[in-house]
Amino acid sequence: MKAAVVHEWGQTPTYTDFPDPQPRDGLVVATVEASALTNLSRAVIMGKHYSSKEIALPAIAGVDGVARLDDGSRVYTGSIAPYGLMAQRTLVPAAGAVAIPDNVDSVTAAAIPNPGASAWATLDYAAQTKPGDHVLILGATGVTGSVAVQLAKKVFKAERVVVAGRNTERLNWLRTVGADDVIALGTDDLAETVAAQHTERPYDAVIDYLWGMPAQQTLGALAAAHSSAHFHATRFIQVGAMAGETISVDAQTLRSTGITLQGLGIGSVPPEALMRARSEGLPAMFAMLDSGELQLTTVAKPLADIENIWATTEPSGTRVVITP
Repeated sequence: MKAAVVHEWGQTPTYTDFPDPQPRDGLVVATVEASALTNLSRAVIMGKHYSSKEIALPAIAGVDGVARLDDGSRVYTGSIAPYGLMAQRTLVPAAGAVAIPDNVDSVTAAAIPNPGASAWATLDYAAQTKPGDHVLILGATGVTGSVAVQLAKKVFKAERVVVAGRNTERLNWLRTVGADDVIALGTDDLAETVAAQHTERPYDAVIDYLWGMPAQQTLGALAAAHSSAHFHATRFIQVGAMAGETISVDAQTLRSTGITLQGLGIGSVPPEALMRARSEGLPAMFAMLDSGELQLTTVAKPLADIENIWATTEPSGTRVVITP
């Protein structure tokens, strides 16, 4: 069969032949329909992720995706080394894979689990989002941020969701899928706007996909707007660092306010929270895709072009999905 194969760590996958998988130990062979090209998929197969040490090369790229079983049904599944999902065929557990609704296309179904599980765990476990909350999302124009906006409003029932980002077209689109207000970075004054909004009605959670200067300005604005006479807990959840890896925070910001800082990523989330994101979150998100309540922008690319596609960057908010 054809697959995106890596023979040495750090190498770009090549479109070449690879032995067909064989059924074994509760695993069945299935035909791959789609696999999302995520940063995780890139890191794992290039030897830059902690799970890479469990893989013996040569191996196939693609940490997860959608495959069709012999009975015609489609399921979402993770990879079983060395058979990644960027191939014509793969191995799937005979039981336990997540079923895909008939009306959800395979490309979209393959694209949602990575950003969706992250957004679900962020809102559910880290931010502890509950009905009536006010939530600010920094960097909401990206794939995961845009999913978080929709889940915050439609699943976790936040009363008000404010989004910040640079892409004005995406910001305007976010208004149509759940955002109540937008902050255009580079145009609006982030610190002034956050301070004014936090004074009017304090934020319960800030979900940060940017870090760097936007995070520093936001933390400063939250502290400046804080009233010691009216304590309010604000959970600041650090998820991504698109704007920089480091910031400067005054000690007084944490001592004199109800702000708590927490990271969200592999290693900082307990297993039970990850299991909820998969067992509860994925079926819920597939159902939302089926009903049209959840939207995600994708672009399908052929497996045969993997060498050219691997390092390309798509427009903000678009997920590339590889199809055999």
